[in-house]
Parts: sequence; structure tokens; C-alpha cells
Amino acid sequence: MKTTLLSFLLFYYFIYHTAAVSAKCFQDQQSLLLQLKNNLTFDLQTSTKLKMWNEDTACCIWSGVTCDNEGHVIGLDLSYESISGGFDNVSSLFSLQYLQKLILAYNDFNSPIPMEISKLTRLVTLDLSHFHSYSKEQVPAIYNRKQLTFLQNLTSLKQLYLDGISISAKGHEWGNALLPLRDLQELSMAGCDLSGPLDSSLTKLVNLSVIVLDWNNFSSSVSETFANFKKLTTLSLRECGLIGTFPQKIFQIETLSFIDLSRNYNLHGSFPDYSISESLYSIYLQNTQFSGTIPHTISNMRFLSHLDLSYCQFNGTLPNSISNLSHLTYIDLSHNSLSGGIPSSLFTLPSLEQVHLSFNSLKGSLNLNEVLKLGNLTTLDLSYNNISIDVNVANVDLSLIPKFQYLSLASCNLKSFPSFLINQSTLFSLDLSNNQIKGKIPNWIWKLEYLDFLNISHNFLTNLEGPFQSLTSKLEVLDLHHNKLQGSIPAFPKYAYFLDYSNNNFTVAPHDIGSNLSTMKFLSFSNNSLHGLIPNYLCNASQLLFFDISHNNFFGTIPPCLITMTSTLEALNLRENNLTGHIPDMFPNSCVARSLNFHDNLLHGPIPKSLSHCSSLEILDIGSNEIVDHFPCFLNNISTLLVLVLRNNKFYGSVECSYSVENKHWKMIQIMDIAFNNFNGKLSEKYFITWERMMLHEDGDVSDFDLRSQTVISSYYKDSVTVTCKGEPREWVKILKILKAIDFSSNSFDGPIPESLTDLKALYILNFSNNGLTGKIPSSIGNLKELESLDLSNNYLVGEIPVSLASLSFLSSLNLSFNHLAGKIPTGTQLQTFQASSFEGNHGLYGPPLIEKPDGRRNDLHPQPTCGRLVCSIDWNFLSVELGFIFGLGMIIGPTMFWKKWRVGYWKLADKILCKIFPWMHLEYVTHRGQTYTVLRW
Repeated sequence: MKTTLLSFLLFYYFIYHTAAVSAKCFQDQQSLLLQLKNNLTFDLQTSTKLKMWNEDTACCIWSGVTCDNEGHVIGLDLSYESISGGFDNVSSLFSLQYLQKLILAYNDFNSPIPMEISKLTRLVTLDLSHFHSYSKEQVPAIYNRKQLTFLQNLTSLKQLYLDGISISAKGHEWGNALLPLRDLQELSMAGCDLSGPLDSSLTKLVNLSVIVLDWNNFSSSVSETFANFKKLTTLSLRECGLIGTFPQKIFQIETLSFIDLSRNYNLHGSFPDYSISESLYSIYLQNTQFSGTIPHTISNMRFLSHLDLSYCQFNGTLPNSISNLSHLTYIDLSHNSLSGGIPSSLFTLPSLEQVHLSFNSLKGSLNLNEVLKLGNLTTLDLSYNNISIDVNVANVDLSLIPKFQYLSLASCNLKSFPSFLINQSTLFSLDLSNNQIKGKIPNWIWKLEYLDFLNISHNFLTNLEGPFQSLTSKLEVLDLHHNKLQGSIPAFPKYAYFLDYSNNNFTVAPHDIGSNLSTMKFLSFSNNSLHGLIPNYLCNASQLLFFDISHNNFFGTIPPCLITMTSTLEALNLRENNLTGHIPDMFPNSCVARSLNFHDNLLHGPIPKSLSHCSSLEILDIGSNEIVDHFPCFLNNISTLLVLVLRNNKFYGSVECSYSVENKHWKMIQIMDIAFNNFNGKLSEKYFITWERMMLHEDGDVSDFDLRSQTVISSYYKDSVTVTCKGEPREWVKILKILKAIDFSSNSFDGPIPESLTDLKALYILNFSNNGLTGKIPSSIGNLKELESLDLSNNYLVGEIPVSLASLSFLSSLNLSFNHLAGKIPTGTQLQTFQASSFEGNHGLYGPPLIEKPDGRRNDLHPQPTCGRLVCSIDWNFLSVELGFIFGLGMIIGPTMFWKKWRVGYWKLADKILCKIFPWMHLEYVTHRGQTYTVLRW
């Protein structure tokens, strides 16, 4: 008993003595801290440290303050204090000479890093991360490079954190500034605007164990000398613009436990086939060019917990040795080229929580029974492989099935809904799209309490099992597109912001559900059989960004509210309905619309002038309507315009606009389609010289043309434009970057083809057919190296076919028929691979592929084609009167006998009329003794 009491008294004395010592604080130290507090500006509401400092308590027990046993302040942590005031050169902070740790991170100091910090020579830890909110534009770069000079005297530093400070220094500058810090163990300079090269001088800091340089722009490779860091435990170079091949030896540093090289899109590399550091527990290589196979030696990494190799170039099969990774909790191998089966041993790893294997070439069958035995599994993504999953669960205790949060089995050959999902009360996200599920959508799916994402698109579902009231669940994203759902569209989920009901057989739009539209951002009913007026309740969707009801049977006028909603609405697609009336001239001054599609309706009237308010407009398609107007020159000031489609309307007059070359009008335009209108006049040389996007060939991957919105759902919206290519109209649902097209066909343009047109070197499609163009085909047409489709038919072009035309190696569609071209078709080129119909109707042309007689005379007589749109669209009630007058007048005074210009015009008009009456007739022009005669042949 005495021993126990004595022990208790000794313990109590020790605790009391320690507390008394730690609370001890020198008066000068306390005064310096209070003076520092009084000189700082901070938010009392959010402060948890500074606002508690006062004279009534010893400074050593203040929050954020650490003292040694003697009462000197050795540590100061003012992070996250919302400090906005700065330091002056005589701040009391720099008088705390015993400071070993200084943390000022995550504040908004109104000054650069104070150079006086160099006076604190005992500092071991310095954290100035996100010290201020200055951008590199606000702080001169020459000064930023000097910001690191304060480190010269801090030779005792072991931990240095400068994340988020705009230093803007080159590799040798910041590398040399760190060299005095010989004892440095941890270095973090993420997001410091550092540039390359990644200097090898850094390896002289042999004690470094942690290197974090994320979010800089080195644009350089990683030196193999980095493998000399014998104490390195953490290497993080995320999104640094690294290039070249990453040294394999770094993976073999025995102490290395964490490596992150992700989002270095041009960094190549592979795993060594032999030993890899057994200490590694996290590897992040996503979005790099790492390739090769996953070696069987991966099993040596006994402590590996996180492995992310997504969006790389790995191939081969998954090694069975992966079953030895008993600590593995997270594995992401999605978006590679892995093949073979999924090793069943993968699903024996007891710690697995997340498995991502989507978008590979894995094959075989997989029984969910084994997968469902992993009690810790929360995320499973096996989508888009070549596997078949048997969802019939047998001999599995449903109470032991993992509590999934995210489950994606898209394109896994499912024939029915997995029954085990009924009890998945924790499920947030479910993707069963692109399968073969038939019949009803079961009612229980709406009863999953936390489900907020559901994608069951691209199946064969026919209807929804009622009652529909349960559809007002917590769903935020619901994707039902590409099924066979019919009848009425059900009421919208109450909290939904993304709904896609497109490509079904719905016939009735939902009734008034305006109260459920307050959060809606994406709404699509396209490609159904909906009819009636556009519902007015849509005006309640105040946050709507994308709205698509194209390819339906809506009629009536466009509700004005849809146009005024373009103050928030980025994409509006009303394509292919039966809408009438004008486009309301109500685009607001704050218009943010990027895509407007009114194609193929019954709209008339002019283009609304308020459309000019949409200064961010990228796509405008009002083709195939009844619009009557001049060319919309007022759109010239929309510099973002990429696609303009006016085809098949009743536009008229010249396309020339008054503008200055300096303003670079439509420098981004890549598709211009004004075909099948009544435009006329000459095309001047200056018309095309500002179309810069068509002059440059864009390298890189072909990708969707997207609306540059910062919202996540923008990636779901696909614009569509109908462009005639190779003589056939085609709806381009995904507008490719490479598609540069000009279609001015079936108008009344005359004069020569402008030479400036041939500067559009990235042009893919060019169609000037069915006009009145004259002169020669420019010899510089050979500059259009990307051209795949060229149609100049039914004009009045003369001269020879330029030899340069034969050099267009991508040309796969050519039509020069029915002009006045002459001479020999260039031989020894791909021009001979086209059909004779590409050259017919040019009676001066000869040579293959046209048929010749031995004496060189033409042996083939090709019929004139069906009349062009301009002739075929003539109002014959009007012409019956006019032609009667012309013929009568001709018989009375015979102007054709005396006036050459009248005579030529008269016979050209007569030719067109005869073409309309006798389309099988062939008109041949014969010149004899200086006179031209028209010969009619059948």
C-alpha cells in the first residue's frame, strides 16, 4: 500500500512539474508575441489561435505556441488563421531568436515572403505554403527569383514547405538556392511556377527523404541520378510536364514507399522486370505513357496498398502473383490494353475496397459469387471489357454481401438486373448501361435510399414498373437513353440535375412538374415521338444549361422564355420538329449560349438581331427552314463562332460584309454552310483571309468538339451538324476537330474562284457546285493538302484541270462535271481512279477516265444532269407570264437579231427552260466559223 501511494505521489509530482515548466514563459517572449498579434489583421470569427492570446495566461500554453523547458518560444503555428495583414521589416516575429518551427501556411498575407526570416537561423521546420494570394502577374518575376535568397542562412532546415508560392524560377536558379540546406530532409514546392529543367544538382541534398514538386512545368526528363537518393521515401512529381523516359532504377530505391508521377502525359516508362522496392505502398502513374506488362515481381511489394495505373499503355495479362498483395485496398487499371482473363485470385485479397478494371480487353466469364465474398469491397468497376457476368447469386449469404457504394457493370453482357442489389442500402452510383437487359425497370430500384446516380441506357427496357411516385427519390443523375421505353415520360426526380430520356419511344411529355426543375442543368427528350406544344413549365428551370428536344413532333411557336433563358442556357437544340413562327428576338444582353440548333423546322422571318448579344456563340444551325433575310453580317463580331449553317432557306443578296482585316472576323470558323439559298454576286479575295482556323492543320487526337463549360455535365452533350460530304448529307453527331468544311453550293455566285480560298490548307470539304462561277480553277488549289471532297460541278469554269489538283493525296470525292473545262486530264495520278461522271459535260476534256476514239475524238455523249436547285425552284406561274412576254416581244421586234448580249442571255434562259421540260435532252455547244450554236440531242 505504501509502495502504491509513493508511486502515485511521484507520478503526480512529475506531471505537475512538467506542466509548470511547460507553462513557464519569459516576459520578453510574451511581449513579442502580443506585439505580433497587434500588428496582424485577422478574422476574429474564424480565428482559433490568435484571438485567444492575452496577458492573463502564460504564452507557452497559448494555442499555436510551443516553448522549451526554459520558457523560450521554439514553435509558432499560425496556419489557417485567415491573416490578411503583412509583415514589416521590424516585425517582432524576427526577434524570436529561439524559433525552431515556424508555420504560417494558408493565410493571405499582403506581402511577399519577408527576407528578414533569414535572421531565424535556428529554424528546423519552415512552412510558408500558400503564404499569400499574389499571382505571378502581380509580383514581378525578377523579384520572385530573389524570394529564395532568405534560405541562404537557414542551414539548419530539415523541413521546408513552400507550396503555392509563385516563385517563377528556372531549374538551376531554384536548385542552387537550395544547395546550402545540406541537412534538408523534406522539400515541398508544389504549384510554385517552377520551370525546368529538373536540375540534377538537387541530388546533392543527399539527406532528402521527401520530394514534392507537383503542379510545376519542368518540360524535362528526370535524371537517373535521382536514384542516388538512398533515403528517399516519397517522390511526388504530379502534373509537372515531365517528358522522356522515367529511370527504372528509381523504383528500386529500397526506402521508397510513395511515388506519384500522374498526369505527365508525355512521360514514358515501364516497370523493371526484376526487383522493385518492397517498401512501396502507393504507386500513382495514371495519365502517363507508361507501357509494357505488369511484371510478376509485383508480388514482392508486400505492403502495396494503392496502385493506380489508369489511362496508361499497359498490355498483356494480369499476373496471378497479384494474389500475394495482401495489403492491397485500391487498384485502378482502367483504360489500358490489358487482355486475358481476370485472375480469380484477385478477389481473394481480404483488404480490397476498390477495384477499377474498366476499358480494357479482358475477357471470359465471371461469377459474382466470388466477388461478393469480399466484405470490405465498396467500389467495383468492370465496365467495357469482353467479359460476361453471371448475376445469378447462389449459395451466398446476402447479409455478408459487400455494402457497395459504386457499382459499374456497363457492357458486361448482363441479361437482367442483379437481384442482390435489392438490399444495397448504401449504394450511391449504379451503371448497368450497354447491356442486354429487357422488360421492365423494377420498382425497387427507386427505393435504394442513397442512390443518386443511375445509368441504365443502351438496353432493351420497355417500361417502368409502377407506381411512379417513388421516382421522386434522391436521384440526381438519371440516364435512360437508347431503350424502348414508351408511353408517358414519368415525373422527374425531385433533386435531379441530369435527365436523359432520349432515343426511346415516349409519346407524351410529362405534365406540369415545374416545382421539380429548380436544380435541373441537363434535360434531353431528343429522338422520341413527343408531340404538342413545348411545355411552358420549362421556363421554371432557372439553372438549365443544356436542353435538347430535337427529333420529335413538337409544333407551335418557340416559347419566348426559352430564348431569354440563354442568360444561363448554354445549348438549345430544337432540331427536326414542326415549329413555326419567328425565332423570338429576345436574346438577352447577358446571353451565354454556345450552341443553338433550329435545323429542319418551319421557322420563317429574319434572323433575330439580338442574337449578336451571344458573344460566346460557337454553333449556329438554322438550316432547312423558311428564313428570309440578307446574309447576317451582324454575326461577324462573334469571334468564337465555329459553325454557321444557313443552308436550304430563302436568304438572298451578297455575302460580302464591311469589315476590317485587323478585326480578324470569324478567325475560328471551321464549318460554313450556306448552300441552297439565293445568294449572289462575286466572292472577293478578302472574304476568306481571316478564316485562320481553316488555315492550320490541328495535330493530335480526334476528339469531340465540346462546349467549353466548366461544368462536369458538359462532357455529356454532343452537338450535331448536317454537312454534305461526297455528295451525301451526313449528320455529324460528334463534330471532329479535323472537320473544316465550306459549302456554298446551289446559289447564284458568279465570277472567279478567289485565290485566297486556297490558303485554307486544313479544308476537308469544299463545295461550290450549281453556281455561275467563271474563269479557271486556281493552280494553287494543290495547297489544300487535307481536301477529301471537292465539288465544282455545274458552273462555267474554263481552262485545263490544274496539275496540282492531282497532288491531293486524300481526295476521295471529285466532281468537275458540266463546266467548260478543256485539255487533257492529268495522267499518271489518282485522277484516273475517279469515275467518268466526275468529268462529264466538259466537251473539251479528254483522256482517261473519259472514253476516247483512236483518233482522239470523243466517243461518249453524257446526258445533262437533273436540273440544279435554282432552275428546279423556279416559280412556273410567274414564268408563264414572263416567257410569254419575252417570246412575244421577240417575235415582234426581234432583238435577238441585233443585240448580242440580249441574244446570249435569251438562249441561256431558253436552255434552262428546255432542260426543265426535256430533262433527257443533251445540249451541245458547237462553234463553227466564229459563231456558237446550240445543238439539241436525245
